[in-house]
Amino acid sequence: MIKLVLLIALEYLYEGNSFFTNYISDNVLIQATLRSLIFLLSGNLIISLGRIAILKFYLQKTDDHKVQPNFVIGIGRISSILNVNILLISVMLLFNIKPLEFLTSITIVAAAIALLTKEYITNIVNGLIIMFSEQLEIGDKIAVGKNTGFIRDITLVNLVLKGETGEIILVPNNLIFSSEVVNYSKNNSHQVIIDSEIPFHSNVQLEELESCLSKELIPFEDRIFVDGAQLNVLERKPESLVVRFQFPIKTGEKEIEKNAKNAINQAIINWSHERRKA
Repeated sequence: MIKLVLLIALEYLYEGNSFFTNYISDNVLIQATLRSLIFLLSGNLIISLGRIAILKFYLQKTDDHKVQPNFVIGIGRISSILNVNILLISVMLLFNIKPLEFLTSITIVAAAIALLTKEYITNIVNGLIIMFSEQLEIGDKIAVGKNTGFIRDITLVNLVLKGETGEIILVPNNLIFSSEVVNYSKNNSHQVIIDSEIPFHSNVQLEELESCLSKELIPFEDRIFVDGAQLNVLERKPESLVVRFQFPIKTGEKEIEKNAKNAINQAIINWSHERRKA
């Protein structure tokens, strides 16, 4: 609303008949400044209203559990790009430069700049493709090359991953399209895996341990397939067993997965402690 009121005021000064009309008509610099500000505010208002309208329509037509943060981010990134272009044109108008004539006069320079910034432009295009696709979403756990982590942000240049040990990994958008990407979150369900090493002196009873751990999943049974939980022996060492407890969980339930993992890990700790006491 502030922008709209300011735009109307500037339009009145530029086109209307006011006390300042004669002064403005005699001053080329003020005319150029007003014309530049009017174009900047007009373009920004159109982009802002378009962004609000698109997001409102999208949110109304989409269920809450199906809303993609990627789409919202993508609209925001496109708005930023358009606003930058509007700002550049406004600067040209401020200096009485006609944008179309300027663009045609620097065709060769523009071609050279395009060649030099080819990788950057490709990154931007690939970033927008990722934002508006359903292949990768914020919160997904993916593996790209040797890097594995959860998607925390999607920018016009790179994908921001958070590794399982907390480190931040920046993956160029070009790499996403030129290498193999594994998305662990894009199934109707995916397996949550917890490995543990148990010493033989704990008097391991596999069926008892599996039953104990499966009971910990009951509070999450609306999001976890408890019947699919299983305990397997991965490796037999001289003094211990390496066991793997895994269970299927519905896609996208990152908070549920975290809470379930914590519950299972705590159950393993409690079970081991009780065995040591016995």
